[in-house]
Amino acid sequence: MSPRHRIAMIGLGMGATPHAQSLIDLKLRVEVAAAYTRSPARAAAFAERFDFPLTHDLAAIERDASIGCVLIAAPPNAHLELVERFAAAGKHILLEKPLEVSPARCEALVAACARSGVRLGVVFQHRFRVGARRLAELLAQGSLGRIAVANVSVPWWRAQSYYDQPGRGTLERDGGGVLITQAIHTLDLFLSLAGTVTEVTAFAGTTPLHQMETEDLVAAAWRLQSGAIGTLMATTALYPGFGERIELAGDAGSAILADGELVVHTHDGRSERAGQSGGGGGGADPMAFSNHAHRAVLADFLDAIEAGRDPMASGRAGLLVHRLIEALLESARTQRPLRPRES
Repeated sequence: MSPRHRIAMIGLGMGATPHAQSLIDLKLRVEVAAAYTRSPARAAAFAERFDFPLTHDLAAIERDASIGCVLIAAPPNAHLELVERFAAAGKHILLEKPLEVSPARCEALVAACARSGVRLGVVFQHRFRVGARRLAELLAQGSLGRIAVANVSVPWWRAQSYYDQPGRGTLERDGGGVLITQAIHTLDLFLSLAGTVTEVTAFAGTTPLHQMETEDLVAAAWRLQSGAIGTLMATTALYPGFGERIELAGDAGSAILADGELVVHTHDGRSERAGQSGGGGGGADPMAFSNHAHRAVLADFLDAIEAGRDPMASGRAGLLVHRLIEALLESARTQRPLRPRES
């Protein structure tokens, strides 16, 4: 058995729980060397649930050569500085989404890891659900034929109290609203399954249901490189919140991936189901899901380090979804069709 990887957690806020549980689940492969937060209150609350070594000394983690990787779950606008710092120290990085708050900062972050020769994985856990993995296999096999229709729906709900938290839904801290914070998971999965989006026409705004700086509703039409045409609807204003949905229709069959459950019907009369629905975090409690997919993200990240390859959800893959979000919002702002940037 290979020696255990020593990892440090950076950030112990709301999103830390599924990561901490995944680290415990994979304790034969990974050892938590340190768990960092600047907040004494968060440290105390975290210590009540998890028996990890706590620290307020970020420099000590940076200097410790025995720590080979870090899991960063800090606010989005802190990602670039942290990634540059730890990449320069030679540590592989598993980063909570989004990459950063602006396209330029996203690209600088990915470049910093490439420059230092470290692996960068992004926590896009929807790729690792059973239904999503099976759909990826079927598409690779050509079971649906040539895709003609490609739709995405993210009908989620967040109460105003969610956006009343300092920085939530702001450009400065989060980089945007429903697209970069909630729908980014489904959009990343969609791109990994359906391929490149080449043109978008979008509308975006803030509904009367929320008081916030950024968008809580986006509707769009798009065209894919494959020739497929589809639509996007993403919101956090649809009470009480419903499961996200990807619909793909080809000339040999159709597939619907709804809240993690896959249903497939092919034109030759066959049908198939895979995965289970529920627990996607679409309702008022954004943490209402198991850590199973997070554990798979972590396991793939460790596999990638050992094999000398990029993780399945790499930093460069993360740039693709950020460029799509950039194009959607710019199209809505300018009221004209746009092509997502390729480089």
